[in-house]
Amino acid sequence: MPGTNSAGKVGRQHRDRNLTRWLFVLPALAVVLCLLFYPLVSTLIYSFTNKTLIKQTFSFNAGANYAKILASAEFRRAFLNTVCWTFFSLLGQILIGFTGALALNRVKVRLCRSIYRICMIIPWAFPTIAIALTWKWLLNGIEGFIPSLLVQLGLTDSLVQFLSDPNLVFPTLIAVNIWFGAPLIMVNVYAALQTIPQDQYEAALIDGANAWQSFVHITIPHIKMVVGLLVVLRTIWVFNSFDIIYMMTGGGPAGASTTMSIYIYNLGWVNKLVGRASAASILLLCFLLLLCGGYFYILHRWEKEEKA
Repeated sequence: MPGTNSAGKVGRQHRDRNLTRWLFVLPALAVVLCLLFYPLVSTLIYSFTNKTLIKQTFSFNAGANYAKILASAEFRRAFLNTVCWTFFSLLGQILIGFTGALALNRVKVRLCRSIYRICMIIPWAFPTIAIALTWKWLLNGIEGFIPSLLVQLGLTDSLVQFLSDPNLVFPTLIAVNIWFGAPLIMVNVYAALQTIPQDQYEAALIDGANAWQSFVHITIPHIKMVVGLLVVLRTIWVFNSFDIIYMMTGGGPAGASTTMSIYIYNLGWVNKLVGRASAASILLLCFLLLLCGGYFYILHRWEKEEKA
C-alpha cells in the first residue's frame, strides 16, 4: 500500500539520521569517556584502597584513607591555604580586571585603547613556567631585582625574603597570581561592556541620573551574568592551581604555601600513597561541586530576574 511504503520510508530516513548523528557524536563521546569518566572512576575506586606506587597489589580498606586525611593537620592547613589563596586571588583579579575594563571602556582614542589592551594582556602571552621563573628571579632574596631595589631606595635595611619568609610568601604568591589573572577578567568584562546600548546611558543622563546611578542600574545588570560565569570558572581554575606555586616555592617554606594541589601531588608522587591522594582528590572535588552548585543557584536566580 502507498501509505505503508511512505511511512516505512520515513521511518528508515529517521533511523538513518539518528545513526548519522551517533556516528558524529561517538568520537567526541569516546574522548570524554577516556579523559574524564575513566580517571574519575579509577580515582574514586583507588580512594577506598591502600594502593601505592611501590607495590602492584592492593586491597580495599573502606574509608580509612578519608579518616586519615580528615584527621591530618597537614590536610587542614593545605585546605585553609587553598581557600585563602582562591578567595584573595579571585577578589584581587576581579577588582583590578573590572576596574581595568571600565577604564579601557572610557578611553576614546583608538591607538591608546589598543596600547592599553596590549599591555594588560601581556601576562597571558607567555607560558606559565616563564612567568613563574621570572617572578622567582625578580623576588630572589639573595640578588633579586626587587629586594635589591628596595634596599637601594632606602625602604629596607636588608634584602626582603619574599619567597622564604613564612609571613610574606603567601601574600607574595597571591599578588603574582592577581597580576597573572586580572587581564582575563578585564578582557571578558570589556567585551561585555561593548554590548550595552549607549542610548540607555543617554536616556539616564536626560533623566538626571549621575554616573554612579547609571553604573548600578545599567552597567551592572548587563554584565553581572558574564562576571558570575567568570567567577565560577576562575574559582575552579585558581582552586586547582598548581604550576605557579610549585615552580616558585614548591609549597615551602615549611609548608607555608602548600595548597591542596601540592598536598595531593606530595601524597601521590612523593610519598607514593596513591590511595590517600585519590581520597584527597575526591574530597576536593566534592567541595568544588558544592561551591559551584551555590554559584549556579545564584546565576539561575539572576537569570530568572532578567526574564521576569
